[in-house]
Amino acid sequence: MDDKAANVISLFASSSTLICCALPALFVVMGAGASFASLVTALPFLITVSQYKIYISSFAFILILIAGYANYKTYYLPCPSDPELGKACLRTRQTSRYIYYFSVGLFIFASMFTYVIPKLI
Repeated sequence: MDDKAANVISLFASSSTLICCALPALFVVMGAGASFASLVTALPFLITVSQYKIYISSFAFILILIAGYANYKTYYLPCPSDPELGKACLRTRQTSRYIYYFSVGLFIFASMFTYVIPKLI
């Protein structure tokens, strides 16, 4: 799996944890239960998807680990010696790193609102 594909998949997976699990908890914590009820009425699949939050979070975590490994391995590969291609290679690597870090941050945020904050309240 190449670096770019791994990062996009990890971003998708971390976004899915945000939608299925963190969004409902965020609405409840903010005291917007009525807004969440309206959202569930408009999107009833959220209830079904949230029943599988542990599986979704685990799958997202595994994909983020795979993306991190791919990102680490490709970071040390040599770039082409052509100046144009070398700059494009370095720019792509930097963009991939930013996408990966954003995915990790999104996953941590979603996990906090799914598993940690409800236990504190």
